[in-house]
Order: sequence, then C-alpha cells, then structure tokens
Amino acid sequence: MPEGHTLHRLARMHKRQYGGSPVEVTSPQGRFADEASRVDGQVLVSAEAYGKHLFHHYGPHGTVHVHLGLYGTFSETAGPPAAPVGQVRMRMVGRTQWTDLRGPTRCELLDEDQVDAIKARLGPDPLRRDAKPDLAWERISRSKTSLAVLLMDQAVIAGVGNVYRAEVLFRHGIAPTLPGKALDSALWKDVWEDLVMLMRIGVRIGRIDTVAPEHLPEATGRAPRVDRHGGEVYVYRRTGLPCLVCGTPVEHKELAGRNLYWCPTCQPV
Repeated sequence: MPEGHTLHRLARMHKRQYGGSPVEVTSPQGRFADEASRVDGQVLVSAEAYGKHLFHHYGPHGTVHVHLGLYGTFSETAGPPAAPVGQVRMRMVGRTQWTDLRGPTRCELLDEDQVDAIKARLGPDPLRRDAKPDLAWERISRSKTSLAVLLMDQAVIAGVGNVYRAEVLFRHGIAPTLPGKALDSALWKDVWEDLVMLMRIGVRIGRIDTVAPEHLPEATGRAPRVDRHGGEVYVYRRTGLPCLVCGTPVEHKELAGRNLYWCPTCQPV
C-alpha cells in the first residue's frame, strides 16, 4: 500500500497540473460516473493529502476523495488522451495532461462535512504543517500496545506504513515490541522529527531512503538494493540478510497481519 509521501507527491503533482483550471472528469469504467458528472468541467481549486488519503477540491461542487488501498494506481500522461485501457475508475483531462485512476479502495465525491469527518478520524500527519504530534503522544504514552502496531494505526499517526514503521524503529534502536507507555517522551520527539525528515525526502525524490551516508553501497562496497519499492533501507524486506550496522541477520515475523522486520542486536528488547 502506498505510504503517505506518495499521496502528498500526487497532491502536489495534481495541483500543479490541474489546479486553477477546468478539468474534464469522467469514469470510463462507469462506477464513478454519476459523481464524476457533478465535477466534470469544474475548476480544481486545490489538491491535498492527509495521511494515505487524497482530496481534490472543486469548491461548492464537492471534493473527490481517493484512497488507493493495496491496488490503486494513478498514471500520468501528456498529450491528447488515448482510449481507456483496463478498468479506469476516474479520468482527469486538463489542457496538456491526462490522468487515469485504476483500482482504488475508495473514489467518491464528498461534501465538506464528510471530508472533515475523515480527517477527524486520523492522527497527525508528519507531512502536514498543521500536524500536532502531541495528539499522537497522548495516545502512545497511555497505551500498552506495541509501538510496531501503534505506528501503523492511522488514528495515531496518519501516513506511516510498513516501510517507515520498520525503518524509524531501527534508526532509533527501539524494539518493535516495546509498549507505547514505555517510550520516553524525548525519544518520541526524536522519532517524530525523524519521520518528518524521512517522509519529506520521500516526497522530494519519490522513494523511501532511510540509510545514512556511511551505510550506502558506495560507502561500504556492497551491492545496491534491488526491490520494487526502491530506495536503500536498513531492515525492511531484508529477512536473513546481515544488518548494515552490526551484521546480525535481520529477523521477520507477522504482527497484526503485517510483516515486521527488525535487527535483534540493534533493537534489543
């Protein structure tokens, strides 16, 4: 599932490509046809992301809400639009660009109250300027639940997924099983600030990179990581491989239905 940096990157792209101009909005697949017709030809006022949610605001005509889920994808193409290929839930056509959305978990037209209700269910987003990390700390500091689970709870922190969860815990030497209430407040502040930095890098370069310069392939002589997620990481999807810091094999287990990765030496219980 795309993590928060991907949605913020899409919001910036769509705002730059379509913002301030009328947009042709259709649903070649048909599942979004009625709602698309209500914003078709209207001006895209703004686009924003909150966690893993994308919002296209069309002023009084409503807001298109997209949650990509596991399989949703946007494709961006310049030039005249071609015939739809596959199940295109929503197509946006601007002056020089067209965008197709396929396979999202949610694609719906909402009013302002409905948008506010979605945001109210989410924790602070490290990529938003209006984020209030103290709200996340209030929940974490009272919880007996492990940090590995809390960091993936979108009601605690919005936008953090499996990769950022594994990597930020490693970078701060925190055992994934540590209960939230056992986390030191100063360490929480460091974790939050690190998430802000890492996710901003993700928005800028379009992939997740979490490895310090001294552990990069060019510094250590190791082969670059080859993975469809891209980027250099410490533990995510590196089961059995040597930790880049201490050499201990990276461990893996399933926790709350998601894959968890950690180094037992660098992240002692």
